[in-house]
Amino acid sequence: MRRDNGMENEVLLRVESIGKRFGGVQAVQDVSFEVRAGQIKSIIGPNGAGKTTLFNLLSGVIEPDTGGIAFREERIDRRDCHRIACRGMSRTFQTMLPFTGMTVLENVMVGRHPRSRAGLLGVAFRTPRARREEREIREQARYWLDFTGLGVFADRPANSLPCGQMKLMEIARALATEPKLLLLDEPAAGLNVRETEGLGQLLFRIQKLGVTQILVEHDMSLVMEVSDEVLVLDYGKKVAEGPPAEIQRNPEVIRIYLGNE
Repeated sequence: MRRDNGMENEVLLRVESIGKRFGGVQAVQDVSFEVRAGQIKSIIGPNGAGKTTLFNLLSGVIEPDTGGIAFREERIDRRDCHRIACRGMSRTFQTMLPFTGMTVLENVMVGRHPRSRAGLLGVAFRTPRARREEREIREQARYWLDFTGLGVFADRPANSLPCGQMKLMEIARALATEPKLLLLDEPAAGLNVRETEGLGQLLFRIQKLGVTQILVEHDMSLVMEVSDEVLVLDYGKKVAEGPPAEIQRNPEVIRIYLGNE
């Protein structure tokens, strides 16, 4: 059963009339929506609907041609990825990107480093502050590995993990940045039924920490289970937005997924 997050909080993310064109293709067209603090919001649509492009716009991978994005009441649509991450937005990707040659723990530690303050010289000369901060980073990384159920794999090579566990490692790495908003790009892709159920429970646990989440996801069972709101895209346009039960009954959404018949 989908859980009530018990929150009617401020708008954390506001997207206004965002648009992006690649050559002759309008990938995202005049899309507007809001995400309130504490929500789990899913973005769905058929292949080519513009979901990944929208995620890339939100996280600063690409800049919009039109419209604006405000995160925590600050415009971010012309900010680079690093500055947006430091502001409190983290994301995962469809294609899993472990740092090869590093352990699972070290991969998660990388996510923590944007919060470090020791500086390059402090790290190079191993100052007391840098050593203390390194211990804190390691401890925080272990905490997030335990949180996602990967603590026992901390010392394994990251690229040796199977798909389901590598997905969890990416989520742990994103959580290590202490995000206010977590963007999850198809987190259930490649997972079996049991792993997907476990993922749903993990998303609820993340929500209880106060972390707002946006999912791009094809698994409709997961979407309807965990989402407070669902945004539907088709050919780059927003065609519906609302609670899961409302989206399931929406004639336009039914047509998009099932056809006119």
